[in-house]
This record gives sequence, structure tokens and C-alpha cells, in this order.
Amino acid sequence: MNVKPEASASERTPPALELRDIRKSFGATPVIRGVSLDVHEGERHAIIGPNGGGKSTLFNLISGRFAPTSGSIVLCGEKIAALAPHEINRRGLARSFQITNIFPRLSVYENIRCSVLWSLGYKYCFWRGVDKLRDARERTDRILEQIRLTTRRDAPAGVLTYAEQRALEIGITIAGDARVILLDEPTAGMSRAEADNAVALIRVVSQGRTLLMVEHDMGVVFNLADRISVLVYGEIIATDIPSRIRRNEAVQSAYLGSAADA
Repeated sequence: MNVKPEASASERTPPALELRDIRKSFGATPVIRGVSLDVHEGERHAIIGPNGGGKSTLFNLISGRFAPTSGSIVLCGEKIAALAPHEINRRGLARSFQITNIFPRLSVYENIRCSVLWSLGYKYCFWRGVDKLRDARERTDRILEQIRLTTRRDAPAGVLTYAEQRALEIGITIAGDARVILLDEPTAGMSRAEADNAVALIRVVSQGRTLLMVEHDMGVVFNLADRISVLVYGEIIATDIPSRIRRNEAVQSAYLGSAADA
């Protein structure tokens, strides 16, 4: 008698993010060609692929900047494909961008606090002094400690180093207490030492969250991701654990090449 192996915890739990046959065309040009993907709760999942493969477009579809031509996107059991970006954010998904997106004239502390205030429900209230909000202060201080910028809390964000600005943007991304975070090339433009520090930071801030990231640095990807999906010309050609992706002949041919043996 054949006994079916017991499903893993991730297989028994509904996906934190579920894509089903997502397609996106710009005019007559198809860019995303039927992507289906489950990202498990608590997973660190990387999307890799050649330039022009559709990675940024896919992120834009998930985060609501673009509407899909067809298909469904489900976040923690709720369909989000027709929602605006701010509505998706309020349902528990936050995203960083390739280009650093901060308020350069505000202090590091104020950048984080802006995101914290909305997540705590304070919104726009001109008669309440924000410095007296204990819960906002405590969460802001906790995030500054996580991203290792406590000593830079009063510095204008615009004077930070590039690596510090990327860390600040990650802090802003998690400040809203999102359950699912999307990081778009978080180590782009960094030295090897800076990228190693960024990986350590991402490990800390993604604990207890679901992470989906686009990244070109294969050292970062294979060091950080639990699973990897390879997106080539708008289609996912493989999804697997890093060791099997590294050995996958189709992936080597399409993207990794000799880097698979590095």
C-alpha cells in the first residue's frame, strides 16, 4: 500500500501571497505571460532572471502600480488585483523600490515615524502632538535599532551614505508592520561588505514576515532565499530550493551560466 507523505507546514498553510495565471500586456506586447506562484507564510523567496525578463513589472502588478490584464493576486486570503497601492498596503503588503525613496530633508527618525504613525491609526490630526505618542516613539525607536541607525536618528536622511539610505528605506518598508514585504534589488550598487551587512539586516527585519525580493547579486540570493523562482521573458521556468536551482540545466542555460558553479 502506498502511503502519501505528510504535507509540510508550508503546504498545509494557505500561501501568504498567491499568483494565478497573471498576465500583463502593454498594447500588443505581452510582458508577463501566465505567472503562477505561491509564496509561503514566513518564507524568504527570491525572483531572479535576466534584464527585461519582467521582474519589475511583476512587482508593480503585485503592489498595485499596474493592473493585470488577467489573472488573480491573493494576499493572505484576500483578492487584491483590483486595489490601489495604498489599499494593498493597508491590507499588509509593503514594498521598497530600486531607486531609494526617502524624505531627504526629514531626519532619519522622522522618516520612520511617518510610516509608523499611519500604521497605528493616527492618520491626519493637527491638534495632537506627535512627540507625546508613546506607542509611536517606542515602535520608531525599535525599528531604528533593528536597522542599526540609532546613532544617526537626528541626521537628515539626505546626508546618509547610500547603504544607510537603503537601510532606512527597508526600515520605512517594515514600519507599517506589513506581513508581506517586497524588496526590489535591496543590495544594488553596494560593495561586497555593504551587501553582506544588508543581508544580515534583511534576515533580522524579515523574521516573522514573508519576504519576496528581486535581486541580481547571486551571492545574496543563494545566501538568503529559502526558495528561488526564475523569471525569463515573462514566464517562470523554475521554482525550487537554492541548491536545486543552482544545478537546474534550464536555469543555467537561460540565466545563471557559469555563475552556477561559482
